[in-house]
Amino acid sequence: MNVVGVSACPAGLAHTPMAAKALEKAGKELNWNVKIEQQGMMGPVNAISQKEADAADFVLIASDQKITSMDRFKGKPVIRVDINTCIKAPKAVLKKCAAAIKKEN
Repeated sequence: MNVVGVSACPAGLAHTPMAAKALEKAGKELNWNVKIEQQGMMGPVNAISQKEADAADFVLIASDQKITSMDRFKGKPVIRVDINTCIKAPKAVLKKCAAAIKKEN
């Protein structure tokens, strides 16, 4: 499974990197390719390229904030999940998102 996503919280200093790291670690445990861009006050960190977005099976948005550059993900399934849930149960979030995408196809 190839997943890209964006994590963002109001300040972008605590929950944003915590969610990104948790999701990427869970991806490694599942043998999935997971890359999470962090958006916050300091600008984007670990930015997702158009090539990476195009190769993704789905896009995971770990935020209730406005995400910039969403046009990169046009045509891809986008799933929004509460950032706290991504921190607490990242593996379950990834599995549930993948299952939802498979049901749609």
